[in-house]
Parts: sequence; structure tokens; C-alpha cells
Amino acid sequence: MLIQFGQAFSNYVYEIFVAKFDFWLAFGLIAQLAFAARFLVQWIASERAGKSVVPLAFWFFSIGGGLLTLIYGLVKREPVIIIGQLASNIIYVRNLMLIFKNHAKGSETLDR
Repeated sequence: MLIQFGQAFSNYVYEIFVAKFDFWLAFGLIAQLAFAARFLVQWIASERAGKSVVPLAFWFFSIGGGLLTLIYGLVKREPVIIIGQLASNIIYVRNLMLIFKNHAKGSETLDR
């Protein structure tokens, strides 16, 4: 049973990442990596500050990765991705608007 599962999984991974590899798969993977990079940026900034912080770069990675993922969802006609990324990007842009509005007042966001 484990051998059959291993073979089925191997075939599945091969089909998705090798047999069906194209520009849009590469684009989608890059989009997801850009989107995930925001958490690495947030973690590093928090470690440096010694407390949980959300740096400005987090929001730029969120928007960039979110827009790339939205494009991928539109091309692949994935309604779950489209709806999720549309809503998320509105929130990311609004957060940046609030940060820039309150920047002179002393925002909670790090400038680094």
C-alpha cells in the first residue's frame, strides 16, 4: 500500500511539475514565492526590533505577490484565487494609505 501511494504521489508530482510545466506554472510559482517573502521580511524585522513589527516592505511584498497571484488566477480561471486576491489587495493598499497618512504622526510600521 505504501509503495502504491509513493508511486501515485510520484506520478502526480511529475505530471504537475514536469509534464505540464509551462510559462504560467513558472509565473505562478514566482508569484507565490514573492507573496511568501513578506513573512520572511516581517520575521527578520521583528527579530531585529525584539518585538513583533510589520515593516513597510511587508505591504509592498503583499501587493506585488498578490497582484502576480491575481494575474495567475485570472489566466488560469481560478475563481477562488481571483476573489481572494482581489479582496486582499484592497486591504493591502488601504493599509499603505493609512501608513502614509499617519507617517508624520508616528506609525507603528518600521521604515526599514
